[in-house]
Amino acid sequence: MAFLQQLIHDLLYVHPIHTLIVHFPIALTGSALFFMLLALWRRSELLEKVAFANISLATVSTLVAGLAGLLDNARFYAGLAPNHVAKIILGSTLLVVTTLMAVFRWRNKAPFQPGSKKSWYVAAYFVSFALAAVLGFLGGVIIYGF
Repeated sequence: MAFLQQLIHDLLYVHPIHTLIVHFPIALTGSALFFMLLALWRRSELLEKVAFANISLATVSTLVAGLAGLLDNARFYAGLAPNHVAKIILGSTLLVVTTLMAVFRWRNKAPFQPGSKKSWYVAAYFVSFALAAVLGFLGGVIIYGF
C-alpha cells in the first residue's frame, strides 16, 4: 500500500504531469498525417476517416496537454519555464488548427470530392504535425537544455 501511495504522490506532486500527456498530441498528429498520406496514395475513404479520427483525438489531447502544461509551469517553474510564451502561442495555434480541421471534416463528409477544399484540408495535417514537432522540441529544451 505504501508503494501505491508513493507512486500516486510522485505522479501528482513530484513529476510534471504534462510530460506524460504531451506525447499524445505529438503521436496523434503524426498518425493523422501518416494516414492522410496513405489515404491520398491509396485513394481510400476509410484511411481518410482514420486520419480524421486521429486529428479529432489530437484536438482533445492538445487541450488536455495545454492545460497540464499551464498547471506544471505554474507549479514547477513559477510561471517562468523556458520558452513558455512561445509554447503557449504554438499550443493555442495547434488547438485552433486541429479544431478547425475536425469541424471542417465533420461538416464535410466528402473532403476529397471535386470542389472541396482538399488542398487546404491536407495542408492543415502538415501544419498540425509541424506545430506538434516544434512544440516537442521546445519541451525538450525545458527538460534537457539546448
